[in-house]
Amino acid sequence: MKKRNKKIIFFGTSDFAAVILKALIKNGFNVVAVFTQPDKKIGRKQETIFSPVKKLAFGKKIKIFQPENLRNESLIGKIREIGVDLIIVAAYGKILPKEILKIPRYGSVNVHASLLPKYRGASPVQGAILGGEKETGVTLMLMNEKMDKGDVLMQEKIQVGESETAKNLLGKLGRLGAKMLVGFVPDWISGEIKPQPPDETKATYCKPIGRKDGRINWSEPAEEIYRKHRAYQPWPGIFTSYDKNGRLFRLKLISISAEQKASAGKKPGEVVKYGQDVGVQTGKGLILLKKIQLEGKKPMSINDFIRGNQNFIGINLGG
Repeated sequence: MKKRNKKIIFFGTSDFAAVILKALIKNGFNVVAVFTQPDKKIGRKQETIFSPVKKLAFGKKIKIFQPENLRNESLIGKIREIGVDLIIVAAYGKILPKEILKIPRYGSVNVHASLLPKYRGASPVQGAILGGEKETGVTLMLMNEKMDKGDVLMQEKIQVGESETAKNLLGKLGRLGAKMLVGFVPDWISGEIKPQPPDETKATYCKPIGRKDGRINWSEPAEEIYRKHRAYQPWPGIFTSYDKNGRLFRLKLISISAEQKASAGKKPGEVVKYGQDVGVQTGKGLILLKKIQLEGKKPMSINDFIRGNQNFIGINLGG
């Protein structure tokens, strides 16, 4: 099919992006080059880590670019030389300058993991969970130089489960985005899809997630803390401080539940016995602890932890 022979350059980095790239390749689209973030070095041994998109592109022998800076005349010249027809962007991690966006004949399309204009920005999946949304989805958007403000080309919705984590939800959205894009590209090239301007009255924004965002404020309601627990998996997780014999340790909450209507009548942050469970008083309701991880130790059930820390009940966390 001639529509699938159009030259596509794909910009992406994460697992979400790799799922979408894999679908394009599997369905016979002509991906001529891939742009992804530069390799990272991690750990004491400074081991080099490739992005999921680079691993996939390398295995498929697709030309790979990993520029530190996209505002480079030589690089922009190379994109022009390729004769690209369509640029597709999914969780790339850098903003594309307008000099690149205007090159392809059929424009540049972004696969965004929210129902735009809601949750514009770097953390739409976490944003939807933190916002208590019952549904979210994927938007295919015609890109301009403003972040996530281009015209909407296609949207599809999915439900957000009450205990669904960001990791699980992102996997679903990646598969949905891949499915949408495979059907979208031929229709877009044929001129069958008409861009729709976003409703700016519904616009919301989400910021990048940092490690410090995982620190628990026990004065918040239990439901909000539980949403953070779901939103910040697998990273950064949620954690608090535990004063053990005058020394502060980081205590990570691995598995919890929220009892919104329960209360032990204690100060926020106080560890209490609640029936057969162990909980922490919040600004409203209790967080029940199931599995935790003390700094420097392996994760363990709360019952196993208490057996080795008899004074845990009654202490105040977060000091």
